[in-house]
Parts: sequence; C-alpha cells; structure tokens
Amino acid sequence: MANAAVQKTVKKAPKAAELLLVLICALSLPLSMIMWIGNLAFSFFTGGANAVHHEDGIVIPPTRWLVSIVTPFAVAAWGIRKKSLVISGAVLGFFIGFVLTLTSYSFLICLLTFFVTSSKVTKFRSEQKRKIEEGFKEGGQRTWIQVLSNGGMAAQLAFLYMLDSGCGERPANFVKDYRASWLSLGVLGALACSSGDTWASELGTVVSQTEPFLITSRQRVPKGTNGGVSIPGLLFSLLGGTVVGLSYYLSVLYFVDSTVLAASPPQWPLVFAGSLAGLVGSLVDSVLGATLQYSGIDERTGCIVEHAGKGIRHISGVQLLDNHSVNLISTVVLGLLTPRIANLLWPS
Repeated sequence: MANAAVQKTVKKAPKAAELLLVLICALSLPLSMIMWIGNLAFSFFTGGANAVHHEDGIVIPPTRWLVSIVTPFAVAAWGIRKKSLVISGAVLGFFIGFVLTLTSYSFLICLLTFFVTSSKVTKFRSEQKRKIEEGFKEGGQRTWIQVLSNGGMAAQLAFLYMLDSGCGERPANFVKDYRASWLSLGVLGALACSSGDTWASELGTVVSQTEPFLITSRQRVPKGTNGGVSIPGLLFSLLGGTVVGLSYYLSVLYFVDSTVLAASPPQWPLVFAGSLAGLVGSLVDSVLGATLQYSGIDERTGCIVEHAGKGIRHISGVQLLDNHSVNLISTVVLGLLTPRIANLLWPS
C-alpha cells in the first residue's frame, strides 16, 4: 500500500510540471505576439513608416517579448515552489522581471543572480536564524513589499533606460554612450546593493563566532541587531556584490557584439562596481538600521524585535523606519551613487 501511494505521488509530479509548462506557453506566446504587434503599431503611428527600422530599437523583436514573459513567469513559479516567494511577491516579481528582461538581458542575469543566490543564503543554517529573528520564515518567502524594496529601484532605472536608449545590451561607455551607461550602472548598483546586504545579514549572522558591533558606536550587540556589523559580514557583503558584478560583466561579453566591445573601454570594472555597491550598500543599510530603525531584545524569547513593548529591552535606534524602508533607501542611494563613482574612475 505504501509503495502504491509513493508511485501515485511520483506520477502526479510530472503531470503538474507538464501542466505548468503548457500554461506558461499558452499565456506567453499570445501575449508576446500581442505586445509585439502593439509595439509595431505604436512605432508606426508615432514615428512614421520608417520607425520600424529605427537603429536604436524602437521596435522590439518578438523573441525579446517572448523571453521577457516566459523567463519571469518561470522564475516566479520556481520561487513559489521553493517557498522563496509568496503569491504577492511572485506577482510583483514577475512585473519587475518583465521590465528588466525586456530592457536588457544583462539586467535579467543580474536579477537572476541576486534572486537565486539570496534564496540560497537565506536558507543557510535556518535553525540558527529562527532562534535570533522574530517571525523568521523558511526560505525567506518574500512578499510584494520585500520584492519592491529590493528590486523597485532597479526596475525604475531600467524603465528609464528603455525610454531613453531603447532595448538591448550595451557596453559601458561614459564617453560615447553616457546616459545608457549611467542608467545601466545604476541598475547594477541597486541589485548589487541588495545582494551585498542580503549576504551580509544572512551569512554574517550565523558564520561569525563573535557578537557584531554597532556601526555607530562600536559597542557589542546581540546577533540580529539592526546596524550590527562584523568582519565576516562585511566580507560577505563585498562577495555578494561581486557576484552580481561578475554576472553583469560576463553577460556583456556574451550578448554584446565583439566589434562593439573592441571599440569600447574595458568592461572588467563592472565587477568592481558590483563589489563597491555591495559593500557600501551594506554600510548604508547598517547606518540607517542603527539610527532610524528600532532594535530591542525580547527578554522572554531572546529574539531581536523591531518594536517597543512590555518585556522588550531597547538596544539601539528609534522606531522611524522598518527593514523594508531601510532596504529601499539603500538601493536608491547606491542606484544613484554607483554610476557617479564609476564615471569618475572608469579607465578610458
């Protein structure tokens, strides 16, 4: 009887996967064609008959529309299946992924790198995190507000990139292609910031053998305290940003034509731009967390909480921002700061 039940379960899994694949194809193909036809019509009536041949890519090819729907849809479904996203997070994640993918496949690669690696590090030593964090959820299970706070700035910059420079992959070139380079480095900075902060908080907390210190006073505080930093945590933030920067660099080498790359400045600084955004973003997040975000310890459970109350001993900060607000502000700061620094330091 037990074997029969197992066989039934095994048989159901492929059917569910097949149905999901059919559903994705059934929705994606007509949607991508409708959007492509709408794009053609819009370009024709706003730019004339020659608009469809515009060299800057006013008309987006149907393959890009298709990839921009299929990929975010599949990633959202994977996130729900792996309990990395709830329904609201998956819906908003789909739209953010759609904008980033439609604009540039390099942006998509950065987003996928951040999402997959962050989901993995969130699950690392989850039992230890459950003892430290109030309301810890297995796998993260990101809601729409968490998706917005981590990916909203990147999506906004990508949308501006699409309006200003069209869709497509371009190398960073602040001399000949300033606006597109500025916006693309902003997208990289925002996503690398989110990655660095996630790696620092999720790995630094459980790997470090000592208690962190508050970034504003260097006083030792319990693990999980907002604004608490450690040497391993800072190294992980650097590594998290580097991974996103490296993925962007490799995607540029793969998607951009070799003749265009040969006439462009070196692209390896993209890796260091990601490293910088990951480290500095984590520091900005920590300063905001230590000053404008409340941290207290529940003396009954020993968990770190973000609200005052009976039995809560105050550690640091004031109750002005929550974790989502801090994450959003950090990505905005690094989305604006990263291209500025890159422009100043980029080799010619």
